[in-house]
Amino acid sequence: MTTQEIVQKLWKLCDVLRDDGITYHQYVTELTYILFLKMAKETEAEKNIPEGYRWDDLLDKKGVDLKRFYKKLLSYLGEESEGRIKEIYANAGTNIDEPRNLEKIIRSIDGLDWYSAKHEGLGDLYEGLLEKNANEKKSGAGQYFTPRPLINVMVRLVNPQPGERCGDPACGTFGFMIAADRYIKGKTDELFDLKEAQQRFQRRDAFSGVELVQDAYRLTLMNAMLHDIEGKIMLGDTLANAGKSFRDYDVILTNPPFGTKKGGERPTRDDLTFPSSNKQLNFLQVIYRSLRPNAKSRAAVVLPDNVLFQDGDGQKVRADLVEKCDLHTILRLPTGIFYAQGVKTNVLFFTRGNTEKGNTKEIFFYDLRTNMPSLGKTHPLTESHFKEFEDTFNASKKQKLELERWNVFTKDEIRKKGNSLDLGLIKDDSVISQEDLPNPVESADEAIAKLEQASDLLSAVIKELQMCGVE
Repeated sequence: MTTQEIVQKLWKLCDVLRDDGITYHQYVTELTYILFLKMAKETEAEKNIPEGYRWDDLLDKKGVDLKRFYKKLLSYLGEESEGRIKEIYANAGTNIDEPRNLEKIIRSIDGLDWYSAKHEGLGDLYEGLLEKNANEKKSGAGQYFTPRPLINVMVRLVNPQPGERCGDPACGTFGFMIAADRYIKGKTDELFDLKEAQQRFQRRDAFSGVELVQDAYRLTLMNAMLHDIEGKIMLGDTLANAGKSFRDYDVILTNPPFGTKKGGERPTRDDLTFPSSNKQLNFLQVIYRSLRPNAKSRAAVVLPDNVLFQDGDGQKVRADLVEKCDLHTILRLPTGIFYAQGVKTNVLFFTRGNTEKGNTKEIFFYDLRTNMPSLGKTHPLTESHFKEFEDTFNASKKQKLELERWNVFTKDEIRKKGNSLDLGLIKDDSVISQEDLPNPVESADEAIAKLEQASDLLSAVIKELQMCGVE
């Protein structure tokens, strides 16, 4: 049985809970509590779970006794256990009212093909479940999930290396960091060719993040644990003063939340030069200020269009960004790839300078939005959509500009355009501009001339017929 088939079976168990009024997102959280115990047993990690509160203890109960024990288990693990287990079960509760439904889920999970699941990777299984949840519009979980093809492309182009500190200040379910870990392992033979101290760094210190929402934080911890990542993951607000600890990174990969703070409030963090009610502008400042100023530290960040053109705070933040960093590339993404269909987004690629001024000379734009097919659930985004962009990302200026979708603007050209970065979109073939329309005066003259020519020709034909005796 493949991981995909197991994910499908797990997802169908949600139908069992519909009568209890369980939402998709609640189901994934509930499933996290139960799956963790089963996966701990399968991976022989039960030593970290207190005796009496393990998978076989849960499996041993039935009916009302099972429901009573399950509630006790959640409470105990959230209060009396230690480390990451305590964090996963902190303030945990159940929304399952019907004991038969709980029992069916537990026994269905126990009956899955766990040999195949372990062979393909329990982390991949859990990632598949999170992706399924994100693709279900009713779950509302899309905001925590960036499409995996986009994540993979961003990771490959940023090219994280062993020994580098990677972070995500709005980590959702930790997708960027897991992809970065997988990328590094793939290039270093699962880290076996690294020394023991380097392996320990990769496992404990290389990947970290911050997540604001408690339920998403649980999923993050579980996801990291299943991928053997023990890095620091903080529950909190990056835009509050607690977020000041997010700093000194070599690589940042992220898709911060879209929107504004409630009531137009400014962030409570007191070290932002240009505090704004626009969360993305605040996150952008945090990101480029959290990179080490060594001309090597780099970031790839998903941001909506308004960051590129917003006046006031937006203009100030963009001006600060292009001074402190080399903002070398902006990828204009297609529409329809995120949970909010109308949102237009971009990926900004930049490298922190070792000085505070004059780091951006020119910015390359790649338009993956114009004249693109409509993307969504029926036609999902795939890595093949990025092939030309990825193949030419590090190409010369001459090679890039030979392709229609690449464009470049110097810092002076951008300044003349009012410092807006809403640039680089090519002409849309589906839109007819005024210059494409024929000049009405010219068209009328041409039409009259053609009529006169036709009239002269007809007169000549009639004259020839009359000469031949045809009336």
